[in-house]
Amino acid sequence: MPQGQPSVVPDDGLTTRQRRNRPLVVVHTGVGKGKSTAAFGLALRAWNQGWPIGVFQFVKSAKWKVGEENALRVLGASGEGGSVDWHKMGEGWSWVQRDAQMDNEEKAREGWEQVKRDLAAETYRLYVLDEFAYPMHWGWVDTDEVISVLRDRPGTQHVVITGRNAPGKLVDFADLVTDMSKVKHPMDAGQKGQRGIEW
Repeated sequence: MPQGQPSVVPDDGLTTRQRRNRPLVVVHTGVGKGKSTAAFGLALRAWNQGWPIGVFQFVKSAKWKVGEENALRVLGASGEGGSVDWHKMGEGWSWVQRDAQMDNEEKAREGWEQVKRDLAAETYRLYVLDEFAYPMHWGWVDTDEVISVLRDRPGTQHVVITGRNAPGKLVDFADLVTDMSKVKHPMDAGQKGQRGIEW
């Protein structure tokens, strides 16, 4: 696709501009490394466009300090690009004033409820739902409901969902799906994750 030109022009009644500005659902799945990293790369592009960004981490522990979090928080606070809000399920979500012993399934459902509220309010232009494929795969969050909410979301809100085992229905519904396969990984040879590469 030279210069980003589509190979097919659909007969959907939309103008080129309308089609270009259509909000997307993006899924990064598969067993290979880089699903979240690719989503955070999109967040960098969104920040540069001045878009408000909401990151919701559905599985990673609050103790897990990913480098992208610090970088995007600093960029969001710089006043130069878009704003960045970062929420972690492992922290019990910042808006939940409940028992700290909520189990992970309850936390995942509560996080999804907040995403639904934010979508309805058009709080962000880009949503990174990091590792959100897992709660759907495990049955904690209903995939059909997710698809319905995303299909009916207002405005021009882009949503990126990461995680292994993305449900087939979600893959079929999404506009852009990347399945990251693994060819080789240092951990297969006994090497542990390392600073600057895994976090």
